[in-house]
Amino acid sequence: MAIGPRLDLRQSQSLVMTPQLRQAIKLLQFSNLEVVAFVEEELERNPLLERDDSPDMPPERPAPDQIAPDESARDSADFARADTIAPAGAEPLDTSHAEPFDLGGPADGNRGGAADFADDDGGIEEFAATRTRREHLEEQLRLAFAARTERLIGAHLIALLDPSGRLSVAPADIAAALGVTLDQVEQVRAVMMRFEPTGMFARDLRECLAVQLAERNRLDPAMAVLLDNLDLLARRELRRLMALCEVDGADMTDMIAEIRRLDPKPGADFDAPAAQPLVPDILMRAAPNGEWLLELNPQTLPRVLVNRQLTARIVPRAAREDRAFLSDKLQTANWLVKSLHQRAQTILKVAGEIIRQQDGFFRHGVAHLRPLILRDIADAVEMHESTVSRVTSNKYIATPRGLFELKYFFTTAIAGTTGETHSAEAVRHRIRAMVAAESAEDVLSDDAIVAGLKREGVDIARRTVAKYRESLRIPSSVQRKREKAVPA
Repeated sequence: MAIGPRLDLRQSQSLVMTPQLRQAIKLLQFSNLEVVAFVEEELERNPLLERDDSPDMPPERPAPDQIAPDESARDSADFARADTIAPAGAEPLDTSHAEPFDLGGPADGNRGGAADFADDDGGIEEFAATRTRREHLEEQLRLAFAARTERLIGAHLIALLDPSGRLSVAPADIAAALGVTLDQVEQVRAVMMRFEPTGMFARDLRECLAVQLAERNRLDPAMAVLLDNLDLLARRELRRLMALCEVDGADMTDMIAEIRRLDPKPGADFDAPAAQPLVPDILMRAAPNGEWLLELNPQTLPRVLVNRQLTARIVPRAAREDRAFLSDKLQTANWLVKSLHQRAQTILKVAGEIIRQQDGFFRHGVAHLRPLILRDIADAVEMHESTVSRVTSNKYIATPRGLFELKYFFTTAIAGTTGETHSAEAVRHRIRAMVAAESAEDVLSDDAIVAGLKREGVDIARRTVAKYRESLRIPSSVQRKREKAVPA
């Protein structure tokens, strides 16, 4: 066989990850809010894209396979508006039935007067206090002390607070750093521990709770002993605590309840970032015939279209270099609208199949949650598992039973004694119910829970029950028995 260079012609198939394909995959994984942020950036970069603020209209739209690649003047939100995804025969989403996702307001459409804040566009966040923790404490410092030295010590104490509101440096070190006596620092600190919120500037948890109890006139000798033995309370050794405090079970229950009403970290509520509410990407409601209707949340769905009039007006007059730029922007705009349409259809298709397979959960509760994996949905909708994984990531659905992440409906299967399988989430729900129903005289051990589940047809190991119990933050049977030994 001769060895030498040779020219061959071969035909093969390969997948080329173009930048647009990679971006389309990212769009599929984004939540609606992330897609809105991405579209806002595209609106700033692309002069041929514009936001559509027109009211919703039910346009006639072709089938998805009839949409040409450059047919992008259509509103992307209209593409995302789905017909019934649940079983066929359900009514369209624009029917006039009651909508469970109503944001509120007067039922008759009339705007109220000044008493009901109906004409106030501001949110409740505008009424929240905007002062920082330092400003809040410095204002009290100026009112509490007149001497310059005391104010200097107080300002130094404020600067040394940790996020929970406790001092991170020993008072003796503070006195040495400021050149004052330890008594002066302790006198100022004793006053500042009564600042609002009470309990700040404490050195440890015991001192923090003691100041709050003293403020409520509840720091008696028995409570002081309880504070000295917080480690026993954490281990729920209540009988030993009752002996140390010289109280009976009823008094110990009242003391523990008093401790639980205190704030162990009084400074943690200041300067904390506001909790961001979860915004559903998908809305689900029941139709009058008992089926489910599904649509993407129109409040978070971006609405963009291609400005065809601007394109037709400036492209013929543009120079050659400008035409290349505009051609690229036009292609990008067409791709974005088409990608938003494809993303919406994919999300609704996957979510609809999840709802179909978990119909028992939506009608009867967690006990009827079926075992489900990505492959089950991927086979049903004829997609790859990675696509289903991207669709269900960071997506939330508002249902009649609450707000859930799509990942919540995927649970592992646990074998049953009769051959059927049970959802792991349903088993966790059953364990929680069994523990909640136990009595003080009959606290269930992990072995007893295993036996109870096997009587109900669930074949589960003891270590699995222990793992599920710990994930539910349920104490062990020994700790629960100690806790229930004291009468309520």
